[in-house]
Amino acid sequence: MIEEKDNEIKKTEENGAGLIFGLDIGTRNVVGTVGYMTGESRQRGFHVTAEVSMPHRTRAMLDGQIHDIQRVADTIVDVKNELEGMIKAPLTDVCIAAAGRVLRTVTTRVEMAFQEETIVTGEILNDLDLMGIDQAQRDVQEDNPRYQFYCVGYSVMKYYLNGEIFSHLEGHKAKRIEEVIIVTFLPSDVVDGLYSAVERAGLSVANLTLEPIAAINLAIPENYRMLNIALVDVGAGTSDICVTKDGAIAAYGMIPHAGDELTEPIVQQFLCDFDTAEQIKIDSVSGKSVTYTDIMMIDHTIPAEEVWKLTDPVMEKITDEIAEKIKDLNGGNTVAAAFIVGGGGKVHDFCKSLSKKLEIAEERVALRGEEVMKSVEFDQKDIKKDPLLVTPIGICLNYYEQTNSFIMIKLNGERMKIYDNGHVRIIDAAIQAGFTTDELFPRRAKEIRYKFDGEERMILGDAGDGAVIRMNGEPAALNSKLRQSADIVIEPSTSGEEAKKTLSELPGLSNASIEFKINGQTIRCPKYFEVNGVIEPGSYEIKEGDVIESRNYYTVSQIAEFMDVVISEDNEILVNRVPASLDTLVYENFNVEWTIGGYDRNEDAGSDETGDERVEDIETAAPKAEEKMKLSIPIHVTVNDTPITMTGSEEYIFSDIWNYYEFNPNEGNGRSVETRVNGEKAGLAAPIHDGDKIEVFWV
Repeated sequence: MIEEKDNEIKKTEENGAGLIFGLDIGTRNVVGTVGYMTGESRQRGFHVTAEVSMPHRTRAMLDGQIHDIQRVADTIVDVKNELEGMIKAPLTDVCIAAAGRVLRTVTTRVEMAFQEETIVTGEILNDLDLMGIDQAQRDVQEDNPRYQFYCVGYSVMKYYLNGEIFSHLEGHKAKRIEEVIIVTFLPSDVVDGLYSAVERAGLSVANLTLEPIAAINLAIPENYRMLNIALVDVGAGTSDICVTKDGAIAAYGMIPHAGDELTEPIVQQFLCDFDTAEQIKIDSVSGKSVTYTDIMMIDHTIPAEEVWKLTDPVMEKITDEIAEKIKDLNGGNTVAAAFIVGGGGKVHDFCKSLSKKLEIAEERVALRGEEVMKSVEFDQKDIKKDPLLVTPIGICLNYYEQTNSFIMIKLNGERMKIYDNGHVRIIDAAIQAGFTTDELFPRRAKEIRYKFDGEERMILGDAGDGAVIRMNGEPAALNSKLRQSADIVIEPSTSGEEAKKTLSELPGLSNASIEFKINGQTIRCPKYFEVNGVIEPGSYEIKEGDVIESRNYYTVSQIAEFMDVVISEDNEILVNRVPASLDTLVYENFNVEWTIGGYDRNEDAGSDETGDERVEDIETAAPKAEEKMKLSIPIHVTVNDTPITMTGSEEYIFSDIWNYYEFNPNEGNGRSVETRVNGEKAGLAAPIHDGDKIEVFWV
């Protein structure tokens, strides 16, 4: 990035080309810096051509936020005009920063579950991050419904794998993963206010960053960011905080307390105006005594310790809150070191107090000023390298490091302004526009959960299609880099087909059967199933919460019915050589011995065999049963509201119900019988299907 800027920016002092103009628009002052980068690669430095600081004429800003746009613009014009006079060239473009005071930071926890153990990929982790950002966006909007927020950064604080904390998840197998993520937002009205003030001053925004980012560019070099370090910028109205670890900025935050609160008790105690009180505060740090004139025009000289008695209690409160915020941003842990910039951090014992609150050695909390400005040169010889200058110069340096500004795009026909942190993607615009993760990623239809033989099971719904995305008429992806003036069209993702499956479609059940030994021959019969206590055919469609149990037995009469034989009741029935009845339960591989008295409803019904004849084998019945096993389709119907299950055939007709339902046509006393199927009159040869409602009655 720096090399690319080198090609664009060549210093030409005669006309001002190549100079970078940065504005630090603070609560009390506006600091303007003009300069240029010097040297090559890691030996680079920054040369400050001109720097001007001017206070606001009124309280136009409070706690880092613009309240009076025009008065802030007036101060910017004054700074701009003075700088232009010093460099003898016009200034048109400016780099600015939004204060940490306006940041909204949300910490949330999200999880993702899998149907079975799954290897966690980078794509899965990216989806988990997006779920966290989406949840944080909803949280921040719910707490602040009147504002629109831009996501300007996020960091994962903790990962969990199957409930256990893990530092890295990629490559691991998991059934459930979770993360705690911290997401930072910037309210749109703050950005709009900054842009308006700058534009009213006749300037265009070349780059916008966050003040904590600007400060860290100078105070914590990139090669330090592998360390877990906190940077605290103690300004007038706020103390901005950012935390680094693993080579990057991990989190941003702020507390709404800073230098002005240290000055206010001095105003009250020593009866002076605010500016005088500011000077008293500064002098109390650098000397043993302080001289000032109060509003009664009386001169005073007091020991510095008297000032400390006023500022120390406030300072203790501020450092306590800063330490608590740092630990919160750092996952509940302290940091290895803390660097302090800004004027508020220069007060008596500030660093010492913060080290105690952070529970780290005193030497690990230090002001950053001259020691981080060794590569910064000033044309103005009277300027002292001071922590106050870290953020103003950092705003200029940020221009070289990354593009942090806003770009205008169109999303589904609506114009949008997107914060560009150097790697903004279509997904960022989609989330800002209110798209949820359900609308961006394929949606799987609702599953069906049921029990089968006591085991919890689930039928998955189908997955739908992901969002269809086009940028400037060309296919694009959610991770595609967003470009200025891009025209984005997003068609939301779709949901798949709802879960659906019949009993016979369950894995391993399409040909589920049970075998018995009948008079020495093996007979294979289809298994039946009970659903919620009712026998159902294979065509039954499984529903949410069903309790399904496989029937691993037949009664003797059910076996005979399946084989289309009539058992002679004059002869003994044996099950495993024990006397039995037609209702005896017969389980897998049981042996049954009986005497056939005839065949039922088939071509053998007219056989001359009598009930007294013992059939020594069933070579006729066994093949027929096997063929029925291949073709039979059990169906479930109701006859006069009584549920029955018909088995043993591929097709059924009305007259088949007499095998399952008792109805004597001779009891009508001359009346005729009416038969109906599903409310329509039907003859005895009418076909019967699964689910039919059958009626038979006298008329």
